[in-house]
Amino acid sequence: MPAKSVAGAKKSTMAKKTPAGRVKTGKKAPAKKVPAYKLKRYRCRLCGYVYSPLRGEPHNGYPAGTPFEDLPEDYVCPVCGYQGRGKIGKWGFDEWAPTRYICSICGYVYDEKRGEPHRGIKPGTKFDDLPEDYKCPVCAQDPKINVQFGKVFKQGFEPLDIG
Repeated sequence: MPAKSVAGAKKSTMAKKTPAGRVKTGKKAPAKKVPAYKLKRYRCRLCGYVYSPLRGEPHNGYPAGTPFEDLPEDYVCPVCGYQGRGKIGKWGFDEWAPTRYICSICGYVYDEKRGEPHRGIKPGTKFDDLPEDYKCPVCAQDPKINVQFGKVFKQGFEPLDIG
């Protein structure tokens, strides 16, 4: 019985060259992800509903990632329209920035108004102004969380969309 060649066992992948002579591997470069705390949100002046492009409104035909500016001119607030308060359109929304952020692991809430004076963060400090290596004060103290999830940094916080 003839011996099998080990060299043929590995699949070869052929790379294509672009007209500029660069090698194309077939993989797209990852899109830059905008942190959730930096996205623009819009709040209905009448009912307080917050439109977030991160969530979109898939149930109304606007998929996640749809910027407010790309909504049609006849867009209607889903809460006001549902409650029969009238057709509050895009004109009835104002740009809104959250002031509270919640840790996605333990539920700790960072409130800009309160800050964290015991950690040297003055009241009124914006979440955007916290250092990138900011750690959740609860998760950082809990060894069980650190073992399971690692240190929870600023990127682990989500905006808390309640007024």
